[in-house]
Amino acid sequence: VQLQASGGGLVQAGGSLRLSCAASGRTFSSYVMGWFRLAPGKEREFVAAIMWSGGRTYYADSVKGRFTISRDNAKNAAYLQMNSLKPEDTAVYYCAADRRGLRVGVSPSLYDYWGQGTQVTVSS
Repeated sequence: VQLQASGGGLVQAGGSLRLSCAASGRTFSSYVMGWFRLAPGKEREFVAAIMWSGGRTYYADSVKGRFTISRDNAKNAAYLQMNSLKPEDTAVYYCAADRRGLRVGVSPSLYDYWGQGTQVTVSS
């Protein structure tokens, strides 16, 4: 499975961005998909994840109510809609896939495949 993240950019505080993650592979629909981010000087941080069916999602407290994760299995894609962006959301965002698909996990070690990352910069 190969993942390709896109949609990052520069936005003012309070603005919105929508990240996309395009996946290859016929078994995408069975994977848990997650988004993580890495800011300078910080550890990789869980952002959001979604079960294979799309019926269950989980968010970090720092983004709850502002970000929405979704997926379209027919298109082999996952998305992260980010609203009310803050300067502290500035980071490289990565999409990831857990091929076991058993539960929504927050630990990076649960994920088998990673995209290359897309930069999100929020100016104040």
